[in-house]
Amino acid sequence: MAGLRSGAAAGRRRLRGHLALLISALLTWCVRCAESAKASNVVLILADDQDVQLGGMTPMKKTKALVGDAGATFVNAVITPLCCPSRSSILTGRYPHNHEVRNNSLSGNCSSPLWQKGPEAEAFPIYLSKNKYQTFFAGKYLNQYGKKDAGDVDHVPPGWDQWHLQYYNYTLSVNGKEEKHGDSYEKDYLTDLILNRSLHFLDDRSPQHPFFLLLSPPAPHSPWTAAPQYQKEFSNVKAPRDGSFNKPGKDKHWLLRQPVNPMSNTSLTFLDNAYRKRWQTLLSVDDMVEILVKKLESIKELDNTYIFYMSDNGYHTGQFSLPIDKRQLYEFDIRIPLMVRGPGIKPNQTLQAPVLNIDLAPTILDISGVNLSLVNVDGQSFLSQMAPSLRNGTARPLFLIEYNGEGQPTTDPACPKLGPGLSQCFPDCVCEDAYNNTYACVRTLDRQQNLQYCEFADSESFVEVYNLTSDPHQLENIVKKVDPAILQVMNQRLIKLQSCVGDNSTCADWTMCLCVCTVNLLSFKVSVVQKHSICQM
Repeated sequence: MAGLRSGAAAGRRRLRGHLALLISALLTWCVRCAESAKASNVVLILADDQDVQLGGMTPMKKTKALVGDAGATFVNAVITPLCCPSRSSILTGRYPHNHEVRNNSLSGNCSSPLWQKGPEAEAFPIYLSKNKYQTFFAGKYLNQYGKKDAGDVDHVPPGWDQWHLQYYNYTLSVNGKEEKHGDSYEKDYLTDLILNRSLHFLDDRSPQHPFFLLLSPPAPHSPWTAAPQYQKEFSNVKAPRDGSFNKPGKDKHWLLRQPVNPMSNTSLTFLDNAYRKRWQTLLSVDDMVEILVKKLESIKELDNTYIFYMSDNGYHTGQFSLPIDKRQLYEFDIRIPLMVRGPGIKPNQTLQAPVLNIDLAPTILDISGVNLSLVNVDGQSFLSQMAPSLRNGTARPLFLIEYNGEGQPTTDPACPKLGPGLSQCFPDCVCEDAYNNTYACVRTLDRQQNLQYCEFADSESFVEVYNLTSDPHQLENIVKKVDPAILQVMNQRLIKLQSCVGDNSTCADWTMCLCVCTVNLLSFKVSVVQKHSICQM
């Protein structure tokens, strides 16, 4: 009997041991399942005023290799050509006529109390935070942020766990507390400071939850302060002289007709210097991307992280004899670099489908697992374009570009002959913006068409039309050569886009397409060859 009891006890011990091993294995499996089920991380690097049409990505060899070559490059990424309206669209996924940020001024709703109570309270970081994302922002936010009339530095938008925000005169709002900085490169160079604080955030994060980082360096925006080690780079570089460089703005809106042509030598020297310094500042951003990618790899998060690299708007240096700025409806101002790498995205992809700044928010929310039908956005996720194995989707054949001009109520002392209502004026009496530099454009961009139709809100009711297939630099306004029936169709489509609200409306309802047209590339004559009932506007 004693032997039987002894054998039974040994059997129970073995069973308990097996159960312990099984439980341990199950716990390990559950932990691994939980880790694999964790939503993907997202990093968005948002440059300031970086063009793509004039060689703006040339200095950024590391970024192209580590993000573009490792994933997808979108060659038709388009935005609103000014910082605050564009950044507001990135944050909300809405066109400017829906988030109501018109320009960079407080009166234009840039970071205003109205913005803070409305669109900012519905921006995509709030949804990420609700989905247990750890969120971090460092760098430039919206132009009027930090002003007393915009809530001062105490204001921290909802949805952000860590907030390191630059505002005027280089003071940071660190989670709502003022932090002043000087001019020491080691302590204060903003691009490096943004990077270093993001690295600390990654070290301190909780590995159990995904993270979202938005890094917004000041480069290559003026005053173009390069790091000391890069201040002698590109000494022989000049702004590109091809395309529309130093060309008169013939047959264009009056603001483009007023610059002196050809440009003066002082203007050429000035813009060449600005072009060179812009490239110098981008070298530090290139370093930022490289260090961040290496950090993600070292903490074993790189393979589960989507990295977006883009700019808030394009830029020009001498195009149509305008010295330097953005704000115009032309390719150099509305096109930006956009590259993405991440899970499910095959390397070395070049994607042609148009992507807008209003598409960033729904794409990031799509990655995070948010039900997009519950979010009020005008854009659409482009995750399906990058990773078709993860999502199905449709391309956008047409879209809206809109801008509200900025001006001053008094005459600029440098340009008394032009009168009041202008802004961004240069010593040679060339002004880059005005109240009536207010326009809206409908753009068709697919394999059949590359057309742009724009209407100005001015006393002339000025219209510009371009066939970019035959005229990629937009040198000739063909409005007088186009079939009036096509102009009417474009006008009606523009009206509908200007009033669209939400992804389920005409903002993204491509069943209401433009009529199928053919374009004679030699004569610029456009004729309707097919009309469906849906086109009867």
